[in-house]
Amino acid sequence: MQLLKSENKKTSILPMFAVGTLGLHVLTLLVLMFHWTILQRLNRQTTLQSLVQLIDGRAITVDPQENLERYPEAIRRFVGETMTLMLTWSQQQPPKTVWEISSQLVTEDFQPKLAAEITNLIPGKQLENFNKSTEQILVIQRISQPTQVAPGKWRLQMVANQLIFHGSDRLGESIPVNKHIFVQATDEIVAALPNAPVPLQLAAFRISEARLQIYRICDIKDKSCSESSL
Repeated sequence: MQLLKSENKKTSILPMFAVGTLGLHVLTLLVLMFHWTILQRLNRQTTLQSLVQLIDGRAITVDPQENLERYPEAIRRFVGETMTLMLTWSQQQPPKTVWEISSQLVTEDFQPKLAAEITNLIPGKQLENFNKSTEQILVIQRISQPTQVAPGKWRLQMVANQLIFHGSDRLGESIPVNKHIFVQATDEIVAALPNAPVPLQLAAFRISEARLQIYRICDIKDKSCSESSL
């Protein structure tokens, strides 16, 4: 009789175990579904859709895409303002200070080479030892229409002169600065804006709102200067 009772007890435990296991699986499934719902909600909040109006008047929503398109005039203006900012110096705007601020408009890997080229334009060949009685101003004569060399990348030609004035000399001297300039689109504004910005920082930030950066500059006479030679 005792053996039969023991077997009956084991038999009655198995259905309870099965029911308990099934309940646990259902609970786990509900928790996973709850987490998935939260993740979907967060994804909708962080990935905002854009409203697009079609030519026939219909409106649709689309997921955001990486924007690599820029208007030609926006590219030309970025190049002109950036080069003018970087190559115009005075006692109030010494080359070292200008470079520290405007270098944000240049890709990080190209900054050392460009800094060396800019230094060669300074009498004395040193960013730190700029003569306070000297003024150097970039005067741009022409910037070509941009030519696309890759998605989100363009090449332009700049014909300009850097005018150098020493002390009371108002005639000055002129150095040609004729360059191929390569720019690329960026996902975000690259120039930082501190809490109390100086005019140079405000200028760099405004220029960087075009979301472009210079990634290469070479002499306009350099026949090997092309995207394929990178």
